[in-house]
Amino acid sequence: MTKSVTERELVLALLMDITKNHVPCHIALRNVLGKYQYMDKKERSFITRVTEGTLEHMLEIDYIINQFSKTKVNKMKPVIRNLIRSAVYQLKYMDSVPNSAVCNEAVKLAKKKGFATLGGFVNGVLRNIARNLDDIRYPDESNLKEYLEIKYSMPAWILDQWLPVYGRETTEKMLLSFQEETPLCIRCNLAKTTPEQLKKELQAEGAEVKEHPYLPYAFYIWGYDYLGELASFREGLFYVQDISSMMVAEAANPEKGDKIIDVCAAPGGKSLHLAQKLEGTGDVEARDLTEYKVALIEENIFKSGLSNIHARQMDALVSDEDSLEKADIVIADLPCSGLGVIGKKPDLKYNMTKEQAEELAALQRKMLSIVKNYVKPGGTLIYSTCTVREEENMGNVRWFLETFPEFSAASVEETFSDVLKGEVKEGCVQFLPGVHKSDGFFLAKFQKRGQK
Repeated sequence: MTKSVTERELVLALLMDITKNHVPCHIALRNVLGKYQYMDKKERSFITRVTEGTLEHMLEIDYIINQFSKTKVNKMKPVIRNLIRSAVYQLKYMDSVPNSAVCNEAVKLAKKKGFATLGGFVNGVLRNIARNLDDIRYPDESNLKEYLEIKYSMPAWILDQWLPVYGRETTEKMLLSFQEETPLCIRCNLAKTTPEQLKKELQAEGAEVKEHPYLPYAFYIWGYDYLGELASFREGLFYVQDISSMMVAEAANPEKGDKIIDVCAAPGGKSLHLAQKLEGTGDVEARDLTEYKVALIEENIFKSGLSNIHARQMDALVSDEDSLEKADIVIADLPCSGLGVIGKKPDLKYNMTKEQAEELAALQRKMLSIVKNYVKPGGTLIYSTCTVREEENMGNVRWFLETFPEFSAASVEETFSDVLKGEVKEGCVQFLPGVHKSDGFFLAKFQKRGQK
């Protein structure tokens, strides 16, 4: 029986949604894989790999296409452009798929989508590329920025920011890590189970499990088909969270009975982690801007089984007079350029601009100016982002300490495992993908002068 929709057709639909309608890749994929749960594991893996891989390598793919096509990529019809892009990814990066099959299926799909007259064009471009894969001309390394831009499909403006700060070696480690497949990182819900028991349950469900070297209750998991099929996930025995994000609760180091406000909390991972650390005492208020985000937090609170946490709709740019000097700990994980999580959101690097990143750095300062007022004398403020931009991280830390002398930098070393203590600089930690076993993430801890 002929399929009503093929894997390649779904890939094309996904790429159109992501590149034309700017639906975030991880959301578009989640929606499609949720709708087509009946597909087998191999088909679903193909859809994920080709979609993400095409986006990860898109600048390189366009560079290759432009060498072999008289019609340049930016002049092609969007459907044909994305169809050829996904086919070139398969030709270059998927040895298990025969080149003839890639070309033939692309032509069939072009005709199915109403572009029968362009079938010959699609066939000609792809077969030309397939014959000449070993002869593609890349930029010379003497022009380092252009070479890295094409080799790793990283926009030049981002390289302009990273190379002067991190140098070529570290920058290239980050770029390479974004194109490598990494297992899912999870945090054990210690309120419901132990790490040892969770590991046994995951293995019984067919998942591969490996302990993370940074924290005893964190694991990598892989080898399962669909996260929602795992009973341990549905029952709230673990939370999907990168290890770097878990370090926020470690750095905050709450004491029993503490009042904690998380000002940009959705989907709630850090808030739940802190509530768990309070062991049933105190109170965590997880805030975010919209009803949708608050609903996400509430759903995760329900699944966690924790009772010392609640969600609240609140704009972090609007001062809450009732919260002034009421919190022992304020968590400010603020909107940022997100350049540390490109490995999980490959489309982000094409949608973010230098101007937007600068606006976000300014927005963070506005938010910090407001939410720092919620910290009690002697209390703690944690500032974090999921980016690796100097301006949003250490730049804002230095600005904050100069502008608000009632705060000082606080050490996080005593709360981190030995393997991470050497990473603390000026009381802050910058996690770098490819250098650390984590996403790109930044964390700073401040203490307000005075006594609680």
